[in-house]
Amino acid sequence: MSRLPFYLIVALLMVVGIAMSIHRHVEFEVPWTPGEQRQVWEIEAQVTFDGQGEPAKVDMALPSSQAGFRVLTEHTASPGYGLAFLQENGARRAEWSTREAVGDQRLYYTAQVLVTEGARKATAPPPPPPVTDVAWERPYDTAAQQVIDRAWARSSDAFTFARELLSEFADDRQGENARLLLTQFDRVPLAVRLLNQAGVAAREVSGLMLDSGRRRQSLTSWIQVYDGDKRALFNPATGEQGKPDNLLMWESAGNAVLEVEGGRDSRISFSMLVRNQPAAAAVRSQLAEDSDTLLNFSIHSLPLEEQALFQTILLIPIGALVVVLLRVLIGIKTSGTFMPVLIALAFIQTTLLTGLVGFLLVVAVGLVIRSYLSHLNLLLVARVTAVIITVIAIISIFTVLSYRFGLNAGLTITFFPMIILSWTIERMSILWEEEGPKEVLIQGGGSLLTAVLAYLAMNNPWIRHITFNFLGLQLILMALILLLGNYTGYRLLELRRFKPVTED
Repeated sequence: MSRLPFYLIVALLMVVGIAMSIHRHVEFEVPWTPGEQRQVWEIEAQVTFDGQGEPAKVDMALPSSQAGFRVLTEHTASPGYGLAFLQENGARRAEWSTREAVGDQRLYYTAQVLVTEGARKATAPPPPPPVTDVAWERPYDTAAQQVIDRAWARSSDAFTFARELLSEFADDRQGENARLLLTQFDRVPLAVRLLNQAGVAAREVSGLMLDSGRRRQSLTSWIQVYDGDKRALFNPATGEQGKPDNLLMWESAGNAVLEVEGGRDSRISFSMLVRNQPAAAAVRSQLAEDSDTLLNFSIHSLPLEEQALFQTILLIPIGALVVVLLRVLIGIKTSGTFMPVLIALAFIQTTLLTGLVGFLLVVAVGLVIRSYLSHLNLLLVARVTAVIITVIAIISIFTVLSYRFGLNAGLTITFFPMIILSWTIERMSILWEEEGPKEVLIQGGGSLLTAVLAYLAMNNPWIRHITFNFLGLQLILMALILLLGNYTGYRLLELRRFKPVTED
């Protein structure tokens, strides 16, 4: 029979699992390692204006997730005002409204912004085609045309033209035409007007330069230039192309940052502070918000109680993989197939040393009592039930004694799976009667060794982080287990049978 379908299934599981994991890391920026730190900026915008005793409406631009930054949370403080978040053509805005605004008015907007490494597409659409027939008064029309012609001759596309045009207005390179235009027009609107006249789509945008601990900061103006589907940001003061790493674009649609109706002397200022926090906590809210998307199967969208439950459940395949490796490749014998995995889960709750002592005590006392039950010639169901009750009694006695002697670690022995312990005692007792104490020690020791190795793997912080945050790992584990299940060679412990051959 052809094994091709089998290997295709294994390859498909492997590819899908790896793709899902990479997608979560790239798209949702879930870190590969636990404890990774990320920068989070706390930014507060304060809007002030003088109310005129009449209805007032305040319209303020809001930042969006962008290349290098992702908005995690946002809050407002505006007593007595109605608030609505609006979105139009990719631009986000906050609109406050009230029936009467008298005297000094203060509105606050606070956002948590995560510093990211992934690049995000800009949400603001490009501006409409530029209007080339710009009207100028004399003699500014001649000066504007000469500045355009000079920059055009030294450029090859829209971006190089914008760079050359802005350099004409640099303080160290200003000619007579540039100085004449600057006496009548502001630098940024003038540059946008000249770019549009030359047929280059451009608009003025506003950004916030992030500097920790700064207060009462203002937005800075930048020029966004478009060349088809491409876009580039330019510093209007120097003509430099590119977005600084610490620049958060606040308004990218070419609209006003702040518009106030029913008030005067409106101002907006910014305060900011940076702090570090674990990357997993920084992206948790984003994962919960995006959990309805098809490719984001996020456990973070569940209540915390269910999240804690799944954090343990998702470790079971890791323990199962350890069991498969030890039994299929090494050849270690265990009492029960996956009993060591459940014991390893108990070790996670009790700590390793306490769990080992508790496990040995319960099994040892249980075997002594089970040896007496074997003389009563009970039926199997009744005998196992008696063992279960005995195990419960043993655990209860040990727990009470631990509490009496002040050994709080002994209280965690109740995490042991009582049914599994009962069946383990029953199997070992039967094995003792049929095969002798040596086989009991071999299988019991193999079970304990497997449980300890499974515990070490399942309790590893990196593995706990990966299994909980990347569900694609479950498909990868499935593919590995299928491959191991196809192994038909010698086990490592079986090779000792060939020792006489090597001696000869």
